[in-house]
Order: sequence, then C-alpha cells, then structure tokens
Amino acid sequence: MVEHDALSATRDAYDAVAPEYAQLFRAELHDRPLDRAMLGAFAEAVSASGDGQVADLGCGPGHITFYLDELGLAVFGVDASPAMVESARQAYPGLQFDVGSMAALNIADGELGGVLSRWSIIHTPPQELPAVLGEFHRVLAPGGHLLIGFSASDDPSHPTQVFDHAVAPAYRWSPDHLAAMLRKSGLAEVARMVREPQPTDRRQFQEVQLLARKA
Repeated sequence: MVEHDALSATRDAYDAVAPEYAQLFRAELHDRPLDRAMLGAFAEAVSASGDGQVADLGCGPGHITFYLDELGLAVFGVDASPAMVESARQAYPGLQFDVGSMAALNIADGELGGVLSRWSIIHTPPQELPAVLGEFHRVLAPGGHLLIGFSASDDPSHPTQVFDHAVAPAYRWSPDHLAAMLRKSGLAEVARMVREPQPTDRRQFQEVQLLARKA
C-alpha cells in the first residue's frame, strides 16, 4: 500500500504541474553539453548493439524522447502521469507515448535495445528500486544498454538521502551503491559521468549518469 500510495501521489503531483513542467524543461539540453554527450554515447552504444527499440521511461513532456529520435533511435516514451503523456503527444505527434509504470512495464521480455531512465527513479521508494531495476533488465535484449540519471547523495555511507523535490518526495543515491544494485540486477556498468553543481544551481547536488549493459 505504501508503494501504491507513493506512485499515486507522484502521478497526481505531476499531473497538476504538467504544462509548467513542459515549458520549464523543453529546452534544458541547450546549455548541457555533457548531458548531450552522454545521450549521444548511449545512442551510439544502442546502435552498435543491434539498433533495437528504446524506451524513455519517465519521459515527462517528451523532450528527451524527441532528442533521441533526432539521434536516429527508434524510441517511444512511457510515463505514469497521463497529463505528461498528453503534453508529450501534443508537442511531438510523430512519436509514441504511453501511460505506464516502471515497476510493471507492458513490454515483452528482451524487446528493447535500450532503456533511458533520466531522473525517473528519484521518486521510487528505496525498497522498491530493485524491482524497477529488475524490470529494466527484463525488457532489455542481451547486449542492450541502460542510461540512468539521478542526483547523488553526499555521504557514501548512506545509500539514499531524501531531498525536498519541488513536485513529489524524492531520493538521492550513492553512485557506487546504485552501480552495485545494477550489477545485482544483471546490468554491468560501462561508464559514468559525474557533473558537479554549478554556482547558480538551486540544489548543490552532484548529478550522476551511469551507462550499463545487459550481458
């Protein structure tokens, strides 16, 4: 019940701010060259491994889904918030967007060449994250790649830390701890990028992106 309530609360919170969120983040990659580089590396890794479909899980208003499409990937978006999905469909009518939960994806085993989870796990209660990572592993084909982004915790001795996200309760993660969780799920780390906070950033957290591969 706790997990169901957390998902419902997060979905409802994002439904309420969908138009503002879309406006705020639509151009976020313009001044983020490192993020663009990681997305480009992810796209190349997927293409080199067989060029299968890619799911942008927690796609929000669809702007990153669209960016991956422009990089040449066969990509679709999934989000728990119906309002976010509707916003994405209106902004990018040529792409597919579906309502769904990362913990129970309506995707066949081994169907995908890639999974993008860009700051979408931050609202997942820590006790539920292994099941979500297990879903990522399940839907990836052998050799498929996952790119997962999140905010880092300050203290490596504490695997998770709660923080005051503007929309819904959220968690930061120790990068090494999350990489270990990926390994337990059958996803081996290939590379990581750690971005230090800029002086103008509202939250002075490190941002981490891990690229992992299914054996």
